[in-house]
Amino acid sequence: MCHAAQEIPLLHHFMDSPESYPCGDEHTPSPIAGRQPLEVQPLLKLGQPVSAVAALQADGHMIAFLGDTQGQLHKVFLHGSQGQVYHSQQVGPPGSAISPDLLLDSSGSHLYVLTAHQVDRIPVAACPQFPDCASCLQAQDPLCGWCVLQGRCTRKGQCGRAGQLNQWLWSYEEDSHCLHIQSLLPGHHPRQEQGQVTLSVPRLPILDADEYFHCAFGDYDSLAHVEGPHVACVTPPQDQVPLNPPGTDHVTVPLALMFEDVTVAATNFSFYDCSAVQALEAAAPCRACVGSIWRCHWCPQSSHCVYGEHCPEGERTIYSAQEVDIQVRGPGACPQVEGLAGPHLVPVGWESHLALRVRNLQHFRGLPASFHCWLELPGELRGLPATLEETAGDSGLIHCQAHQFYPSMSQRELPVPIYVTQGEAQRLDNTHALYVILYDCAMGHPDCSHCQAANRSLGCLWCADGQPACRYGPLCPPGAVELLCPAPSIDAVEPLTGPPEGGLALTILGSNLGRAFADVQYAVSVASRPCNPEPSLYRTSARIVCVTSPAPNGTTGPVRVAIKSQPPGISSQHFTYQDPVLLSLSPRWGPQAGGTQLTIRGQHLQTGGNTSAFVGGQPCPILEPVCPEAIVCRTRPQAVPGEAAVLVVFGHAQRTLLASPFRYTANPRLVAAEPSASFRGGGRLIRVRGTGLDVVQRPLLSVWLEADAEVQASRAQPQDPQPRRSCGAPAADPQACIQLGGGLLQCSTVCSVNSSSLLLCRSPAVPDRARPQRVFFTLDNVQVDFASASGGQGFLYQPNPRLAPLSREGPARPYRLKPGHVLDVEGEGLNLGISKEEVRVHIGRGECLVKTLTRTHLYCEPPAHAPQPANGSGLPQFVVQMGNVQLALGPVQYEAEPPLSAFPVEAQAGVGMGAAVLIAAVLLLTLMYRHKSKQALRDYQKVLVQLESLETGVGDQCRKEFTDLMTEMTDLSSDLEGSGIPFLDYRTYAERAFFPGHGGCPLQPKPEGPGEDGHCATVRQGLTQLSNLLNSKLFLLTLIHTLEEQPSFSQRDRCHVASLLSLALHGKLEYLTDIMRTLLGDLAAHYVHRNPKLMLRRTETMVEKLLTNWLSICLYAFLREVAGEPLYMLFRAIQYQVDKGPVDAVTGKAKRTLNDSRLLREDVEFQPLTLMVLVGPGAGGAAGSSETQRVPARVLDTDTITQVKEKVLDQVYKGTPFSQRPSVHALDLEWRSGLAGHLTLSDEDLTSVTQNHWKRLNTLQHYKVPDGATVGLVPQLHRGSTISQSLAQRCPLGENIPTLEDGEEGGVCLWHLVKATEEPEGAKVRCSSLREREPARAKAIPEIYLTRLLSMKGTLQKFVDDTFQAILSVNRPIPIAVKYLFDLLDELAEKHGIEDPGTLHIWKTNSLLLRFWVNALKNPQLIFDVRVSDNVDAILAVIAQTFIDSCTTSEHKVGRDSPVNKLLYAREIPRYKQMVERYYADIRQSSPASYQEMNSALAELSGNYTSAPHCLEALQELYNHIHRYYDQGDARQPLLDPQAPAVMEAGWVALGQQADGQAQTGTLLCPGRLSVPWRRTLWARSCSWPAACSRSPPWWKTK
Repeated sequence: MCHAAQEIPLLHHFMDSPESYPCGDEHTPSPIAGRQPLEVQPLLKLGQPVSAVAALQADGHMIAFLGDTQGQLHKVFLHGSQGQVYHSQQVGPPGSAISPDLLLDSSGSHLYVLTAHQVDRIPVAACPQFPDCASCLQAQDPLCGWCVLQGRCTRKGQCGRAGQLNQWLWSYEEDSHCLHIQSLLPGHHPRQEQGQVTLSVPRLPILDADEYFHCAFGDYDSLAHVEGPHVACVTPPQDQVPLNPPGTDHVTVPLALMFEDVTVAATNFSFYDCSAVQALEAAAPCRACVGSIWRCHWCPQSSHCVYGEHCPEGERTIYSAQEVDIQVRGPGACPQVEGLAGPHLVPVGWESHLALRVRNLQHFRGLPASFHCWLELPGELRGLPATLEETAGDSGLIHCQAHQFYPSMSQRELPVPIYVTQGEAQRLDNTHALYVILYDCAMGHPDCSHCQAANRSLGCLWCADGQPACRYGPLCPPGAVELLCPAPSIDAVEPLTGPPEGGLALTILGSNLGRAFADVQYAVSVASRPCNPEPSLYRTSARIVCVTSPAPNGTTGPVRVAIKSQPPGISSQHFTYQDPVLLSLSPRWGPQAGGTQLTIRGQHLQTGGNTSAFVGGQPCPILEPVCPEAIVCRTRPQAVPGEAAVLVVFGHAQRTLLASPFRYTANPRLVAAEPSASFRGGGRLIRVRGTGLDVVQRPLLSVWLEADAEVQASRAQPQDPQPRRSCGAPAADPQACIQLGGGLLQCSTVCSVNSSSLLLCRSPAVPDRARPQRVFFTLDNVQVDFASASGGQGFLYQPNPRLAPLSREGPARPYRLKPGHVLDVEGEGLNLGISKEEVRVHIGRGECLVKTLTRTHLYCEPPAHAPQPANGSGLPQFVVQMGNVQLALGPVQYEAEPPLSAFPVEAQAGVGMGAAVLIAAVLLLTLMYRHKSKQALRDYQKVLVQLESLETGVGDQCRKEFTDLMTEMTDLSSDLEGSGIPFLDYRTYAERAFFPGHGGCPLQPKPEGPGEDGHCATVRQGLTQLSNLLNSKLFLLTLIHTLEEQPSFSQRDRCHVASLLSLALHGKLEYLTDIMRTLLGDLAAHYVHRNPKLMLRRTETMVEKLLTNWLSICLYAFLREVAGEPLYMLFRAIQYQVDKGPVDAVTGKAKRTLNDSRLLREDVEFQPLTLMVLVGPGAGGAAGSSETQRVPARVLDTDTITQVKEKVLDQVYKGTPFSQRPSVHALDLEWRSGLAGHLTLSDEDLTSVTQNHWKRLNTLQHYKVPDGATVGLVPQLHRGSTISQSLAQRCPLGENIPTLEDGEEGGVCLWHLVKATEEPEGAKVRCSSLREREPARAKAIPEIYLTRLLSMKGTLQKFVDDTFQAILSVNRPIPIAVKYLFDLLDELAEKHGIEDPGTLHIWKTNSLLLRFWVNALKNPQLIFDVRVSDNVDAILAVIAQTFIDSCTTSEHKVGRDSPVNKLLYAREIPRYKQMVERYYADIRQSSPASYQEMNSALAELSGNYTSAPHCLEALQELYNHIHRYYDQGDARQPLLDPQAPAVMEAGWVALGQQADGQAQTGTLLCPGRLSVPWRRTLWARSCSWPAACSRSPPWWKTK
């Protein structure tokens, strides 16, 4: 038992409790208690209270599982009187107690552990997790052990031979050890021969008679011979042994003792190569051979290292040091050179004799005594003949021939290796590295003092013969030796100034400045003042460093070095004592973090060469050089802000600037930085806000880049941490890009300090192939990441924009610009890294004002008149400047205004000729001709004036539309941030997708009639039998083909039956998919013999509708998660844009549209108004409001009252689905003024204006409703029909004008914004000549207003692009249903041998894009709970047509006669075509969607969409169609074929019996035929499924 205490006693009684007598409070009415306490010694103590206990008896061991209150599970081994925790693990989150309900499974292999958060299935013994024997035995798990012959860690019962000795090693046993190879005999073997290796393996398991072990030497197997613990194996032959690794004399391979494919024990075994041993040590091959760890011997006469005793016959052998009882063995017996017998110093140019001591040359007796000495000179191996002089014993001397050496030396002494060979190639071992030292006295001894200071053993003397130089003594003639050196020579002194206090370290450079420090210790003076040399800095004859003594200010003089016995050396330079003075400081303050570049100004600041600066006790590193009047240093960080004194030290002299201390201020802080994106070209203005920014001296904006070597080489320079300045020159700008090392590049720009709270920075330029890693600000010593400064928004570099040339003929051809036109420039990624305010566009010297900037378009308004070219000649260039990115798009040519021509030349010529020839005869005709000519000239001039006025009007209109476009683009985004997307629930979505065009549910059941309770169960059972029949694939396919063959089975019937089947089989989508797949195969086989490109183009069979429904089901999740949002944003954007302009309520035409047939081609004046709508109790507002609120609503003064109500409802109920809003026809609009002023507004009342049979609908302008007026929506008091209600029924959209009966006048035509072109007969005015039309009001040509289409298109372009990208899965995973369908079409094409890619493209386009997505684009009401007005529908039709054009493979050609709707998107369609092709290519390259994956996805869909319409109603409608064609013999026969499967006939039999029993009018006469009375009675009595027959509430009421 376990007691839940801090220390948990685990009682031994637990094992003694009889299993047949369970006890405890869970088995008794009351807890067990007693008077006598039970005292026992605990087996185990735990640190945490125990909350759960379980036990397991397995493999003869008792295991307890203890769970504590901290979520730890402890495994305890109970043996004897002890308990030991051998494993603990955390289960669930820490601190979550383990529930008492510990449960072992029936096999006893797993334990179920319950915590408050989870249930864990934990293995009782995790033996398989231990991969090898060592980890298995180290685990100390009493349930685990190592199964030797299986080679894995198992429980005892899982090891087949666990009962045999040494077959299963228990993990918990202390003396358990893994099998190992204790010894190898021999431990290694020569690779050249095979041999036997004996392995000693203690406790080796005993095998059966037909089993055996084998040895594996790497990849070579050898059968093992076992005798007790000893195993004998044969090594592999030489060709099976791997090659030695380069530079080694052996190869080591794994040696494993194996049973079948299980490794029992393993070690390493080496194969050596004696010949490789010799090659590894060229200087001592014999010593390396016999001294190695291998058993190798040396043959001295043949110079070979061999294994065994394989020296040639008659040749003495030097044996390995490992041999015993042999005298000639080991490295000491090798022939060898012990060292040089004479001096090792050899002067260059003097004939020298070398001798070497040798030993053990008796091995060469009897051979020709030919020896050579070899010296490895630089670039040359010099060989010298040598002779042997034998001495006592086995020693001797090798005398090398005398030789003069003249090597090319670049150093004073040259070590030259030397060795001896017997003959030409047999090298004697060197006992150690032997060198002779070649030296040249002239090297390193440039003057007399150096020469005399050289080591006397070298014998160098200063020789004055010819060119004085230091030479080897015997090489200098006796009379030319100089014993005294010349006077000291001083070449340079630095520095030349010092402070009067002295203490300056002065460096004197020259020659003959003494042979030792003692020569110059008291020999130096500066300006007649003693200078004390420093012994540690003295360099013989070349340099003296001394410390100056104090002297008065202004003292000057030369430097003098006087060495005794020699004339003094006097410098040509003079040293001056001068007093440095500190005057001022700039700047006076800087950040506490340091990094301020401080300028200290004064006089004589270039005093001494060791100048240092300090600020507040902290070093201020000086930036070289130090100038006479200024010192520049960089401050270090300071602990606290405050003032700090400035100190400059000149040697031992100090100067302090007391008048103006430096003040440390608090470090600058950055709180905001924007914008956070730039083009890679850089140059974008970044505004950085913060505090204390004016103390920063040089702020930088930097970016670290990861770039390849080529980019770094082209853009970067090595980093110079302290670039040198020149005195008086301004500080240089930092390098644009510098290398940081590690493949990093840093590019920076200098920011300007605008104020203490604002920095203005330009983004650094970034090379194209570099990857930005970090963007940060450097504020002197403070570094701040851009993300920290901008509140977490990282800085993003975008690709540089690309702009197309203005002229389509190329960038060199001029673009012809008409005055007043707006320039539209196309490109890619234009607004990704800049805003329109930052873009500068120039035409020559003039500026083109940027009005808008989108991702693909830039619109700017050019100067009214042609500007001057920037270069002074030619045409002005169109240049776009985006930060540092400057793009020239070609020249611009302004089209000149057409001049008024003079009278036509032809007319003048005619007049002249007529006057000349007929002046006498036809004078009257001449006068008449001149009169007519003058009239024609006047008419021609008037036409020109009208065209000029027209062109000016076009320009004004374009500018006005462009201004409207700018306003729209600014306001649009904020209004589209709605309160969610009103998706339809799946049931409604499925109904609308399956049965388009039905206002309500197409399968709504009729109310149940009286007396129908009895037959409900029978009908349900009959329909269930029909459902079973549909589950037969043969029956269903036969049914479909039979129905399609009926002549009267229309296309509408096909769609309806296909949708009924989709509903009936909705719960079995895998089966429905299989049916569709089979029908598609049949369809492809049908079309392949006709025209394959026509397949799936129209709905000619039921499979096309089945495919559409299948896609609607499978892509519902994709619609909600991916494509729904951009599609809804497009719909809202269109609706928003349409509502911002006037819409004619009668003709349906609008100012803002994409459809030219819906374009309002009149310039209607309108004003936007903001109405305050009362919302709340009594105001027609949202229900549930406790008080009246005022909600602003945007309308137009030209809106009719119904239009106002629609807009008000849209804005008041913005977050409410359309189906849940009140109807616009159920509410009246009241204008409220003051407390009692209420006026109900309507489209038509007594105040309506009627004139000449035209009656105008009332608008807000008619009622003179002012801006800011208060209105309310109130319920209508009567439901009488009004003009606005019946207008849609009686006034089809278009040019048909509704008329009202108006008393005696016969009829009145309604109009809103413009009257129709068809005027009443009496109102028509006949206009003949130009002169008669002139007084009429000048009207603009209607085509001018086509620019409104362009304006609308530009506004919606982003939303159209986003929608197309979502549909075409740009940068998103492809839905599995699409991949499955396209793979199926590829399979069908391959099966039927269709290789034309265009045909396959058409199939895929027809099946998915045109059949599903175009429908979704044109009908958003299928997906969302929204109202789609006629104008929005017309715009969506244009966008859908654009999508259709983008899906075709034919070239998109447009011309003058092309429809306007095609011209609108002529430039975008090629880009959309590329998107479609890329979409198809991505699907083709993605991994195939397997049949199993698709079935799994379909099963999941069937389970997720359980709210799909009930199938019984669909079965009922489906039977109506079967009944309709049943009486026809050719239709009935395939369904009731006697050879059909039994399930089909049984189903029909059951249906007939159920129906006949219910109708009581007949029985089934035979299995093959149904009685006509049954069919007639069943469907006559129940033509629709009664609601009472459903087992659950009606499906149309469920959520």
